[in-house]
Parts: sequence; C-alpha cells; structure tokens
Amino acid sequence: MKFACFLAAAACLAAPHLHADDAAQADEARLFVPQFLGAQYTLIDQHQYRVHSPYAGPLSLKAGTDTARSHTFGGYFGVALPAHFQFYFDVEMFKGEGVSGATGMAGLPNGDVIRSGSASLGKTPYVARRFLRWTLPLGEETEDNERAMDQLPGKEAARRVEVKLGKMAINDDFDKNRYADGTRTQFMNWALFNNVAWDFAADTRGYTEGLMLGLVESGWSLRYGIYRMPTEANGSHLVQSLQKARGQQLELTVQPDKDGWALRALVFQNQASMGVYRTAIARALATGGVPDIRADDRPGRKKYGFGLNGELPLADDGDTGLFMRAGWNDGRNESFAFTEVDRTLSGGFQLSGAHWGRKQDHFSVGVAINALSSPHREYLERGGSGFVLGDGALNYGREQIVEAYYSFVPFEHLTLSPDFQFVRHPGYNRDRGPAKFAGLRAHVEF
Repeated sequence: MKFACFLAAAACLAAPHLHADDAAQADEARLFVPQFLGAQYTLIDQHQYRVHSPYAGPLSLKAGTDTARSHTFGGYFGVALPAHFQFYFDVEMFKGEGVSGATGMAGLPNGDVIRSGSASLGKTPYVARRFLRWTLPLGEETEDNERAMDQLPGKEAARRVEVKLGKMAINDDFDKNRYADGTRTQFMNWALFNNVAWDFAADTRGYTEGLMLGLVESGWSLRYGIYRMPTEANGSHLVQSLQKARGQQLELTVQPDKDGWALRALVFQNQASMGVYRTAIARALATGGVPDIRADDRPGRKKYGFGLNGELPLADDGDTGLFMRAGWNDGRNESFAFTEVDRTLSGGFQLSGAHWGRKQDHFSVGVAINALSSPHREYLERGGSGFVLGDGALNYGREQIVEAYYSFVPFEHLTLSPDFQFVRHPGYNRDRGPAKFAGLRAHVEF
C-alpha cells in the first residue's frame, strides 16, 4: 500500500508536465490507484493566565495559571473510481490536552481539542473520514482541482450535482469561510472558526455519518445534509437509526464570482434525546435540588436554528478581506453536540503580508459575542451544568472574545502562528475573569 501511494503521489507531481492529449489517458490510469493526498501535523502550545475566581464549579476555568499542549496528526488518501465516483479515507491521531481541561467557556481557546474525544477513547490513531463521493456533470465547463485533503487532482465539472455518503465532518461542506474556517491555520477559538449557535451533529471528535446532497451552479450552490446524532450530549457513540435521531441542515451559498464576495444562509434542525431546561428547573424547584438536564432526556425532542456567514475580499487577490457570522437557535432544549451557545455574532479581518514584503504571511483579528437563551441562562444560574459549562452559579453576561494571530511562513510547508486571546465574562459569568490566553501554533502540511 505504501509503495502504491508513493507511485500515486509521484504521478500527481508529474501530471502538470503532461501534454493535453495525454490528460485523458492519465486520468484513466489513476482509476483504482490510491493516491496520497497529503499529511499534516499541528502543535498548539497554549498558556492560560490567572483568572479572577471568587467561586468555581465542576466545569470552571482554573483560577490559577495553566499551560497545555496538543498535537494532531493526519494522513489523507483518495482513489478515483469509474463513473465520477471517488472514495476518501483519512486517519488522524490526537495527543495532549487543552487548558483547564477544555471546559469553562463556550468559545474554547483551542479548536483542535475537539479531536481528543472523551477520555475513554484514548490517544491512538482513528478513522476520521471514510466516504464515497459522486458527481453528475451538468455542463461542459470544467474547473481545475489541485491535490488537497479530500480533493483528488484533476478537472471537475463547474456545474454539477454532488453526493457524499459515509463518515465525515459536517463543517467540511457547510458554514465554510475563506478567512475563518480552520483551527489549524486560522483562528483557534471555537467561536471564530465555526458558527457556534449551529449545534451540528457530531461525536466528541467532531465527526458523524450521513448523506450530503449538493447542487452547484454558476454563482450559487445549495446543499442539504442529514446525519446521525450522538446518543447523549457530547457523546462518542452515534444513534443507529435516522428515524430516532438526526441532524439536518440546508445551506444556500451565493457567490457570483468564484474569487469574490460570498454570502451563506444556513437553517438546521436536530432531533435527539435532549433534556428541556424549563423542565429541569421545575423539577429542581419541586425537590429542592440542583437542576440536571440529563435527568430528563427523552427521544424525539427537537432544536432548530439558523446562521448567516459572509466573506468580502478587499485587496491582494483576496488575501486581505473581511468576514462575519451570525447564529441563533431556539435554546429551549439542551446544547447537544458542539458547544453551549444559543446566540452568536462574530466578525473580523485578515490583512495580507504583501504590505510589508511577506506575501505568504497574514495578520488576522476576530471578535465574537456569545449569548444564552433565558431558560439556558436560568439553568446555569441555579447551579446546573452542561458539558462545557458549570460554575455552580452565574452572574450572567455575554461572553466576549477577541483573538489576534500572525501567520508566519518561514518556508514552504511550515506555518508558525503566535496567538493571543482575551475573553470577558468567560462562561457568561461576570463574576469570573477576564481570561487571557497566549499560544504558539506550528503547522506542517505537505
């Protein structure tokens, strides 16, 4: 297998030198030959400064300083099949941990720790993605795809129907953004690389199984996805039947020019064994205890919401630009899969290093404001805990996050990113914080 992957990689590197009349033969030769599409290693070394903490609960940020280091490794493979089919297979591994055990805030400062899963999953390699992709061309116009993670090199129809089936990450296809999309190379805070009010279906590592249907046209695209939900909040196991539990989303993307502005509108609905905040509060008042959302989990409960996502290139071939996200969910049933946010607004900018003679570098700043629904807020005020929040009490205030990082590329394949984050009201608590985090990220990709 390793030898076949080596041959496939060599063929990809040689492909640009082939004559046009050899292209069809080259494409045919790649059928059934596994191709190595890339590998990555990301190190995040992060330090949390002392946090003002008059009281704490089981899931609070630590009051004292904390330093943690995380590592992710990944290898990515694909194979072209007849009739516009492709198969992708990715293997990853996570080691290390996040500061304060990756709890205490809705917008956690290290986005890579989502790949750690629960403690019982261990630190061994795991299958991240395993899916079949099929496209149906709708016209003669094509576009060139470069070799990349989960993207085979070659030509593909610009107008097409697209289908994906198998194990994948939902945010590979939804809520994309040119300037705020990947924690390994862009913003690290959860509230800036995804719409955190979108409680998308995923296990604790961030992956699920399901089906994505897409229609890609000139200037716009429409995608629908249905996926398996976890059996419990932040759970590592997925429900087997889509009839019992499922996460559905529909997203319209408008982008008249492939390299120009883009606006995405997302709606979603989850169905799972969720608890209801008001019910948990009423039960606690009747018994004199602390509300526990997990004690009222019942199948068939639903959560719905929507999100907006925009990007606006300004200069430097798009390397300088603005971005924004806004999200809302009903906040009636418990946060279940991603993090504990019911309303969010974020935005920021990226500035190309071309302005100081470093075209491959860039500097970025982002701001996010997270909020809770009234029942979610009251649940935490009365001492309830979710899966990332639980101070034992709450003096509510919107969680406010600022992150800045510099992406420095000393040479090809290596990116170094010093990063700083400042958070007011961590975990929505005015009595705690502010919290400050300084980090250094090293990302190797080839």
